[in-house]
Order: sequence, then C-alpha cells, then structure tokens
Amino acid sequence: MRLDILNRGYRPGTKVLFTLIRIFSGHSVPDAAKLVFYRPDFYGARAKTFTHEAMRGPSAWSVADRELMAAFVSKVNECTFCIGAHTATAGQAYQNDAKVRAVLTDLESAPIEEGLRATLRMLGKLTREATVGAEDMREVLSAGVTRQQVEHALAVCAAFNTTDRLADAFDFEQLSPAGFEAGAKYLLKRGYR
Repeated sequence: MRLDILNRGYRPGTKVLFTLIRIFSGHSVPDAAKLVFYRPDFYGARAKTFTHEAMRGPSAWSVADRELMAAFVSKVNECTFCIGAHTATAGQAYQNDAKVRAVLTDLESAPIEEGLRATLRMLGKLTREATVGAEDMREVLSAGVTRQQVEHALAVCAAFNTTDRLADAFDFEQLSPAGFEAGAKYLLKRGYR
C-alpha cells in the first residue's frame, strides 16, 4: 500500500530540494530518496551512512561489483524497483549492460570471475534462506575471495535486504528506463549520501 506521506510529508527545505532536483534532472525524485528524507533522524541518516559505506567505501570489490550485488539481491527478493535501479547502475558502472543482464538471467553461465560468482551464489542463498554455513564460506574463500571481501559483500546484502523490503512495503513507484538511467548517473556521481 503506497503511503501518501512519501508525496507530501517533508519540511519546506526538503520540498525546495526536491523541486530543484526535478527541474535540473527532468525527473521526479525517486521514492528511495523520498524515504530517506522522511524522518531522517529515525531512519534516513543512518541508512544513508550505512549504505554509502557498503556501496562506496574502500573495498577490493569495485563499485560495479557492489552495484551488481545489489541488483542480484534485489532480484532474489523480487523487488522490481531495486532491480531496475541497480541493474541500470551496475550496467553504467561496468559500461556493460549485457554482462549485468547475463548475471541476472543465469549466474552460472554469466561471464564473470569465479570469486564474484561464488560470492553472488552465497548472497543469493543468504537472501533466500536467511542462513549460510561454514561450507558456503569455504566455497567463497576457495574461489579467491578474502575475508574482508566477504564482510563487504555481506554489508551490501544487508543494505539491500532492508531496502528491498522497504521498497515493496512502501510500494515505490516504478521509473521509466530513462528515469532509472538518470538515477544511475546520480548514484555513480554522488553515491548514497
């Protein structure tokens, strides 16, 4: 059920910001941004900090890899908004839409490195089953992924398991392909701040 509060529940300064974004980008502010600005003291500020660190903080995973993880977790969760947003962002980051679509279509045959494939497999299991075991971790580590990379991938997974559920709970409005592409440019330029 879409809450009307996402359309009107903001302070005057935030409303001005949204108007400026719409004027300069030619697109409405996505609901993901609206949610972060609504009650920033309760959810928004913490969510932005955590997600920005997971997606843009120092990591051996590239920005493109982490955006692909976000798209993959969102696909497992069947979150249409986040699939669109992060598929577009990963495609732009890799400069290879076909690679991203291949992963989301069939992980096992996609043209990616084995460490990333093993990591996505583990994130998919964690998202579907809410558990992974020592054998799952051994498989990821044996594919050449470091413990720190596992931690970073788990942070991406946590951020998007939360975001996907909020997107579905608040019935985020679907953007046009051009809207998702514009949002991707913004995310690649500014991150999640």
